[in-house]
Amino acid sequence: MSRRALDNPIVLAVLGLLLEGPAHPHRMLAALRERSDHHAAAITRGTLYNTVAALTGAGWLAPRARERSGNRPERTVYALTEDGRRELVRRLDSQIRTPEREFPRFLGAVAHLGALGTDGAADALTERLRRLRSRTAADEERLAAALAAGVPRLHVIEAEYALSLARAEAAWIASVVEELRTGSLAPPTGPAPTSTPP
Repeated sequence: MSRRALDNPIVLAVLGLLLEGPAHPHRMLAALRERSDHHAAAITRGTLYNTVAALTGAGWLAPRARERSGNRPERTVYALTEDGRRELVRRLDSQIRTPEREFPRFLGAVAHLGALGTDGAADALTERLRRLRSRTAADEERLAAALAAGVPRLHVIEAEYALSLARAEAAWIASVVEELRTGSLAPPTGPAPTSTPP
């Protein structure tokens, strides 16, 4: 079993899902995709099955039963072990306590925003802002509906956090677009600086 498989970002999601109760990988995949746009894009069936195998090999999951539905093949139901529960708590504690510098694709693109030119940068950011606001409005509706349906706030706290980040990003983009349109943020002239900010 490779250590790399246990470092996969979906390990935490799988352990957390099984904290709620045993499930077979097909059900895990459906639940993870339903709960998160990020997971819907990132998790493939093969990745999930490999992750479940790695977690089982590490002793963090254990097969509990086999289920058959209709004429479909039998599916193995997995449950979190005590070692798996301890590992989940350890990872959660570490990730919540320790801020890390993450490098999303947008951050990498913003680093070279000037290459689009002032008008191109303003247009691209305006389009992103429109899409971000539309997605944020839809996410706000889903969160409000979940809370209204009685889902405890702590069970959807990650959606609240994601909305907070999206709103902050939208505010920042709107201010940068304004600066680009008014000319207060203009492309630099002369050679690039030799030092980088902290």
